[in-house]
Amino acid sequence: MSESPAPLAAPHLVFDPVGTDAPRNIVVLGSTGSIGTQAVDLVLRNPGRFRVTALSAAGGRVALLAEQARRLRVRTVAVAREDAVPALREALRAEYGAGEPLPEILAGPDAATQLAASPCHTVLNGITGSIGLAPTLAALEAGRTLALANKESLIVGGPLVKALAKPGQIIPVDSEHAALFQALAAGTRADVRKLVVTASGGPFRGRTKADLAHVTPEDALAHPTWAMGPVITVNSATLVNKGLEVIEAHLLYDIPFDRIEVVVHPQSYVHSMVEFTDGSTLAQATPPDMRGPIAIGIGWPERVPDAAPAFDWTKASTWEFFPLDQEAFPSVGLARHVGELAGTAPAVFNAANEECVDAFLAGALPFNGIMETVTRVVTEHGTPSAGTSLTVADVLEAETWARARARELTATTTSSATTGNQTTAEARA
Repeated sequence: MSESPAPLAAPHLVFDPVGTDAPRNIVVLGSTGSIGTQAVDLVLRNPGRFRVTALSAAGGRVALLAEQARRLRVRTVAVAREDAVPALREALRAEYGAGEPLPEILAGPDAATQLAASPCHTVLNGITGSIGLAPTLAALEAGRTLALANKESLIVGGPLVKALAKPGQIIPVDSEHAALFQALAAGTRADVRKLVVTASGGPFRGRTKADLAHVTPEDALAHPTWAMGPVITVNSATLVNKGLEVIEAHLLYDIPFDRIEVVVHPQSYVHSMVEFTDGSTLAQATPPDMRGPIAIGIGWPERVPDAAPAFDWTKASTWEFFPLDQEAFPSVGLARHVGELAGTAPAVFNAANEECVDAFLAGALPFNGIMETVTRVVTEHGTPSAGTSLTVADVLEAETWARARARELTATTTSSATTGNQTTAEARA
């Protein structure tokens, strides 16, 4: 009988190719986003433990990037947008003193990938979207420890990532997967009965599918627990984010989909749980704060003191758990389906969803239309390319098709809605 593959994220198998001498050199990708800014805060509070050598960002917040570069004294900064370089250079000159050497500037769509392969101990990939795949692959190929907050790179390129990653080389940064990672340290994979991924339920917990027909982007962006970017916030409202995390858990821990459950936990105190074969369930719990998972990602196997707030156990609190309403939120079931299909199916799911979220935020698609359109794109995609022979070109081709098809369907939906509104107005007239 062939031996099962080792999990990508194995808490017992710590990948440490560069040694553990402090300070640990870190490259932060996506430094001006939510994960990146909190990582910078964590590093600045622990200067003897971490040193950031390079930063990358999209290029829309050059003043913040320049401030981070100066405070961290990094060697290199990178922006994906080449047209942002003049403004970045000016912002750096304003931050640095007269005569101080400025950090090297890299620019272009491959700049973050270059940094991911640069000399360091750990690469924190906090980029949003599937554009994080190339940096993920570059970091793994270069032998870096990868603190992975960019779930999309694992979702769309699962077989590619698994082919490169050594056991323990990936440390997950999502709060749910950091929780599973820590709870799994209490036993072996053979001891695991199921993984339980918690969901806050988002702003629409308890609403029916009919209730969701007329919600607005403003409603969807009002997340009750977490402050995040617009795409991931809408994904939390549709629970697409939770579906992606189910696929991610399967890929990280090699647990079958039928042994990965989702449960709604509004307080977001328990970030996920592991049920073992003896009936014990271990839950990892902290107040909602991403600095804890980030600290696990960049500091493991050591813990970072006071990385995030702890509970005050002298105060009474109530923790609730509810089953998932799969009719109102079909995204988790669809994610399981594409995860089982594997190949390019997850890339199609993710790309179509990103396009539909953009259309929803622009007022061109109703909230329920997001998953209806994504489901149609996934169905039309049919049988995906074989996972064992998946290439980056396959992923990019599938994404391109999915985005184009989602835009076509969105335009049709918008056109139909406009025609219907005109007809109704004419009838009233």
